[in-house]
Amino acid sequence: MTTTFKVRFWEIADWSKKKGKDGKRKARPYGVRWVTDTKAHSEWFGTKALANSRRSELMQAARRGEEFDVETGYPICELKRRNSLSFVEFAQSYMDTKWPDAAATTRGSTVEALATAGAAFVRDGAGRPEVNELRGVLTRNLLPPTTRDDELSREGREVVDWLVGNSRPLFELTDAVAVREVLDALAVKLDGKAAAATVYQRKRAVLFNLLSYAVELGLIPDNPLTRVKRKVAKVVEQVDPRVVANPGQVERLLTAVTYVGRRNQDRGAHLAAFFATGYYAAARPAEGLGLREDDCTLPEEGWGLLMLGESRPAAGKRWTDSGEVHDRRGLKHRGVKDVRPVPIPPMLVRILRDHLDRFGTGPDGRLFRSPSGGVVSSSTYYRVWEEARRYALTPAQAASPLAGRPYDLRHAAVSLMLNGGVPATEVAERAGHSVDVLLKVYAKCIDGQREKVNKLVEALFGDE
Repeated sequence: MTTTFKVRFWEIADWSKKKGKDGKRKARPYGVRWVTDTKAHSEWFGTKALANSRRSELMQAARRGEEFDVETGYPICELKRRNSLSFVEFAQSYMDTKWPDAAATTRGSTVEALATAGAAFVRDGAGRPEVNELRGVLTRNLLPPTTRDDELSREGREVVDWLVGNSRPLFELTDAVAVREVLDALAVKLDGKAAAATVYQRKRAVLFNLLSYAVELGLIPDNPLTRVKRKVAKVVEQVDPRVVANPGQVERLLTAVTYVGRRNQDRGAHLAAFFATGYYAAARPAEGLGLREDDCTLPEEGWGLLMLGESRPAAGKRWTDSGEVHDRRGLKHRGVKDVRPVPIPPMLVRILRDHLDRFGTGPDGRLFRSPSGGVVSSSTYYRVWEEARRYALTPAQAASPLAGRPYDLRHAAVSLMLNGGVPATEVAERAGHSVDVLLKVYAKCIDGQREKVNKLVEALFGDE
C-alpha cells in the first residue's frame, strides 16, 4: 500500500443538466473529485448536499493530517474500517437482526439467498472448496444464529476456515463488476442451469435488503443494486387459468379423495374435509392445517362461519423456534393475532360436522392431524391429492396442470366467485387478499363477464 499526504480537492462537478446518449440525465449527477499524489478519484451522488457532505468529510481527514491511500483515494482510517468487515461477517450480523421476528420460511429463504451470494463473493485463494461445499456450511453453520456453535467434522471445519479467511470485504460490493458477478451467481442453480425467474428475484430482493442495511450503518455509500441492472425473464404473478378446475371437476376430486387409502383412513377420508375447506372456504393449505374446532361455527342448518387465525406452513426444523417442521404463524400479510372470518356454505358445514363426528379432534383441538397427533405433512396430503387426481380425471387431464396442487382448490374457489359476479371486495375479504392484488393475480381467470357488462353499459347509455 502506497500512502501520501499530498491530497488536492476540486469543486463539486455538476452534471445535472447534461444528458447521456440515451437522452436521459444521470441518476447521480454531482461528483466529488480529488487527487492523491497524481491519481484522480471521484464519487457521484444524487444530490448536491450529499456530494458536499462527502467532500467535507474527506477534506477534514486531510486537515487532520491523515494519510491517504494512493490507489483507492481513501483516508487510511476509513480504508481500515471498510476492509475490516467481510461479506460473511456482515451477513451474520444481518441475520442476527432479522432472525427473531422473521417467519420460519422467511428465515430459510433469506439464508438460502445469502449463502448463494456468500459462496460466490470470495477470493480465488488456494484450496478453494466447491461451491456446494461453501453454500452448505453457510446454510448449516455460519448464517443461522442457532447453529453457529454446532460441532463440525474435520472436513467441515476446513471449509469454514477457508471461507472465513477468504470472504471478500463487504465494501468491494460497491464495485459494479463485483456486483454483477454475485447477481450472475444468484441466477443459476448448482448444476449451472438457469434458476427460475421467481427464485432469482427473491434472492436479489434479499441481497438488496442486506445492502440497504449496510447503507443505513454507513458501511457503504449507496446500494449498488440501484445502478447495476441484469436482464431476467419476466416474473408471472397471475394464476394460470389451466390449473382452475370447474365445480364438476372439483366435486369428482373431493369424492375421489375419500377412496384413497381405504385401509388407512388417515390418508384419504381423514383429509377429505381438509381439501373441502380449501375449496369452499378458499383457505390456504397452511390455514386449513391450523383450523381448530373452536374456530368453527357449524349450525345444523344454514351457513356456518370459520374464524381463520393460525397458519402452519412447512418450513423445516432448522428454521422454526420450536424445532418442529411446521411453523406456527398468524395469517399471511396480517397481524399476529388477526383473524379472518369466512362464511361457509351449508355443504362445507355438513362435511366438517361429519368429520368431527367420525374423527374428532387432536389434543390441541385441531381438526386435521397426523396419526401421532402432529401437523399433517405436505408430502402426505400431496400424495393423497395425486392419487385422487388419477381417480377423478381423465388421463389427459391428469397429465395437465389442471388442479395439480391442493392450493389450486383455492384458485378454483376464488375464480368461481369472481366469475359468478360476487363483488371483488367480498371475494378479497374471504380470501385474505387486497382487492388490487386479487384482481391482478386472478386477471386471467375472470371470464364470461363481457356479455353481462355489455348489457349493463347498454342500459346505462340507453338504446332508443
